[in-house]
Amino acid sequence: MAALSRPRRSSKSSQRREFSKYDARRLRVRWFGRIMAVIALLNLILVVLDLSYIPLRDLYLRFLPGVTTWYGETFKGIEPHRFTAHYLATVDQLDEQVAQTGLMSPQAEAILANLQQQSTAMVTENPFQVANRSGNLELIKNKMRDRIKLDSATDSLTTFWSVPHLSKAGFSTEMAFFNGEIRPLVETNFFRHIAVHGGFVDLFWRIDIWFNLLFGLELLARSIYLDRRYKNFTWRDAMLWRWYDVLLIIPFSALRLPWLALSRIIPVIVRINQSNLINLEPIQSRISRFVISQVAVEMTEIVVLRIIDQIQSLVRDGSVTQALLEPNSRRYIDVGGVNELEVIAQRLAALTVYNVLPEVKPEVDALLKQTITQAFDRAPGYQGFRQLPGIGNLPDQVTQQVVAQLSANLYGLVKGSLENQSGGELTQALVQKLGETFRAQLKEKENLGEIETLVVDFLEEIKLNYVKRLATEDVDRLIEERYQLYNVTQADLKGDR
Repeated sequence: MAALSRPRRSSKSSQRREFSKYDARRLRVRWFGRIMAVIALLNLILVVLDLSYIPLRDLYLRFLPGVTTWYGETFKGIEPHRFTAHYLATVDQLDEQVAQTGLMSPQAEAILANLQQQSTAMVTENPFQVANRSGNLELIKNKMRDRIKLDSATDSLTTFWSVPHLSKAGFSTEMAFFNGEIRPLVETNFFRHIAVHGGFVDLFWRIDIWFNLLFGLELLARSIYLDRRYKNFTWRDAMLWRWYDVLLIIPFSALRLPWLALSRIIPVIVRINQSNLINLEPIQSRISRFVISQVAVEMTEIVVLRIIDQIQSLVRDGSVTQALLEPNSRRYIDVGGVNELEVIAQRLAALTVYNVLPEVKPEVDALLKQTITQAFDRAPGYQGFRQLPGIGNLPDQVTQQVVAQLSANLYGLVKGSLENQSGGELTQALVQKLGETFRAQLKEKENLGEIETLVVDFLEEIKLNYVKRLATEDVDRLIEERYQLYNVTQADLKGDR
């Protein structure tokens, strides 16, 4: 027995080792997927920051001036504009000169005259235009107009950089205004180098290419793994299986298509969802249900309106009237060679006699009894007859027997007429006669056009009052009702399991 138990313990231990190896491999795969998802998210963030660098450079300069300047010089070919850089350097030179020799010195007056000339040139030449920062120049001009109270921006700048104004307003006060309000706007101007291809220099591809290579190696490794594990699985199959990862491999920046790199949001979202870093299933489910509900409302409205419009067209052109009144006047495609209306009438009659009437026979008998009893009660002398000695419940018994006999006779008569061949022929003749009489009466009436008009108007009212109401219906309420039905059905399914 001991010898037999040892193999069991060894098999159990081997199974545990296999499960532990499987769990360890699964854990490694999960963490690898999470790491790659984080790297893909980092790449997307860098792409967004790079695309937003030029439009939001002024904002980045306010909070991260050092990093913003370094990135622009290193990857965007940006350097300070010579004109505005020289302008700010001249202002710094004036500040130092006034600190050394005072505002009234000839050296300070020469620097002020130079600033007046540069200010006039800045307004007329607009050095901010190349960097697409002309709006900042307009802000500078407006602030100077408000400061000096003059309508001309050139005169305002000339007056600002004058000895009388700086002496009257205070040199320290005016320099504080310039450094706090004007200098940040001047510093936003820059010069950007032109590349060989004719566009601006953009070297973000030097960062992006490393991510492209990493995800390319991942795709290659996955293809090799799948090729070894599954037969007839090539790298093309791997690319089709994870087609969205191709967006992480294409070097959009090197191809000078930087905005297409935003499409990497698709593989990033898929990877984050698959790695369970963030549970996106509720958001995905809500979005899909919202879209489906919107499409369902629109499609329902369009389909129903289309059907009603088609019916209205058939009524207007007389097709419905011709089909009802003159069925043999138009070529009609018959399927099966059977008159469906006659067959349906026969089937309904048989269903009524053999299945419906036996079920409702007690109710029919009660109704007949009530009718006969009321007829006897209204008969003259019946109440006196009931008062005779020895009569008792005899009238009620007679009534029940009459009702039972009458019901049985009528049912037998109807049943026999159906089972008899002549009865079936009579029923068919009755249906044909009813149809012919109805069509003949409609033809004799002069108000057929009025009936068609009423039908068309009735269908139009249905469209206005019921169908088109779907477009103005509270979609959120419809979606909520759908969610409630979905939750109820899911709960029932779970209960059945």
